[in-house]
Amino acid sequence: MNDDDVRVLVVDDVVDAAEALAETLALGGYKVWIATDGATALALVEEHKPHCVLLDIGMPGMDGNELTRTLRTRYGDDIVLIAVTGREHDDERVSDTFERVDHYLKKPVDPDVLRKLLPPVG
Repeated sequence: MNDDDVRVLVVDDVVDAAEALAETLALGGYKVWIATDGATALALVEEHKPHCVLLDIGMPGMDGNELTRTLRTRYGDDIVLIAVTGREHDDERVSDTFERVDHYLKKPVDPDVLRKLLPPVG
């Protein structure tokens, strides 16, 4: 891995959604990892130190709300957190998560909007 790589972790329990978003990012020049649950996401963050984590809010087990709390506790504002969800913003888990994320995107994610939020590649 090159120090100049922009590292992104995609966290979504729907594998197809995670893979599609990761592929879009990889084609744009980002170094991307996928996690389908919160525990795996935490391990990958520790290992790869991503610049950004895109995370689904509604996941079984450790949901995105709990994941954002843990990431903010461990890493402060060192990682850009972007919530990506199909839930409405008035859903309690979504509104609670909004307090800790830097950005929120509704599924399906518009790749052009996402690229504007991520650090530039290259």
